[in-house]
Amino acid sequence: MNSFCPEIWPEEPTPKSQIDCQECGLYCQGSRMVWGEGNSNAPIMIVLDNPGAREGREGSPMVCGTRQTLQKAVYEAGLHQDQLYVTYILKRRPLRKYDKERTRTICMQHLEEQLIKQKPALILCLGNVAVQSFFGNPEVEVKGLRGTWHEVRGYQTAVAYHPLAVRRRPNLYPLLAEDVALVANKLHEIQ
Repeated sequence: MNSFCPEIWPEEPTPKSQIDCQECGLYCQGSRMVWGEGNSNAPIMIVLDNPGAREGREGSPMVCGTRQTLQKAVYEAGLHQDQLYVTYILKRRPLRKYDKERTRTICMQHLEEQLIKQKPALILCLGNVAVQSFFGNPEVEVKGLRGTWHEVRGYQTAVAYHPLAVRRRPNLYPLLAEDVALVANKLHEIQ
């Protein structure tokens, strides 16, 4: 029997036209741009707020706790890495304070370009920040939207708690697993 083991998913290279993007100002914080991870042709696009740590302090590749939690829920739902693409509202990891509303508005343009290019069958937004940005509504929250499908920007979209929130509050893990299973079941229906 296979058991769960977190792994580093392949990173999609940032498009050459965007690699030096300075529009949102996060380049000043010194973090590198991370365009996405996994299969860019996958039927499921997972949207998070921003990239997490990808390297340890020594510069060695690592699977951060957020990815471990997400990958565990994906594994338990019977999904495979090649069915998923993970991307972000912000393409750089913020290291200090920044103008959140302005930066997210600017960076949503990148996500919109990805949607047009990749045309995923399903979207899963993780966490309130990603949900509010993707839905274009600062009032919506995961708590009130999870467990059902929403038509957003022309895409069938589900929402779930952010894996980091789940790590901090383990009682939320069954809800994350349930929402990832919702996406897996929908994928099986439409394929």
